Amino acid sequence: MNPLDQLAPPIAPPAVPWWPPAPGWWALLAVLIVGGWLSWRLIRRLRAQRAGATNPPALDPHREAALAELAALPRPYSGQPANLWLQQINALLKRLCRTRYAQDNPHTLSGRAWLAFLDNRCPAAGLTRWMVLAEGAYRAECRLDDKAIDGLYQAVDTWIRKHA
Repeated sequence: MNPLDQLAPPIAPPAVPWWPPAPGWWALLAVLIVGGWLSWRLIRRLRAQRAGATNPPALDPHREAALAELAALPRPYSGQPANLWLQQINALLKRLCRTRYAQDNPHTLSGRAWLAFLDNRCPAAGLTRWMVLAEGAYRAECRLDDKAIDGLYQAVDTWIRKHA
């Protein structure tokens, strides 16, 4: 007689359920979720940077409204008096400055001080060379040639787009 025949049959291991997984699997799942989320954010940021390189940044609502108002002003071409146009541009710039630089009281400035204030905020526009902007509204008959009108319009447009 074999002594092994006297032994009891082997005990089968219990069936291991699929749920809940071991703690290590939970940690792996958390790492995968966080890694996926971080990858998604990185991809979004890179796409936004790539799109931002081709598209100019959006302007704030004050600047957009000022640019729309500037474009809507009728320009005094063909020797028409420019007094009203210059007054409207000055009023537009003062309103914009009053909202952006209220602590400096820019609406109280006039003449060279007004143009220097504008030029200090955006030297690229070069508004100090347009003394007619400050004085033209007070002249009896201020007339500008078409080249000067376009140049002043571009300088004001540049100032609105780029001022701090």
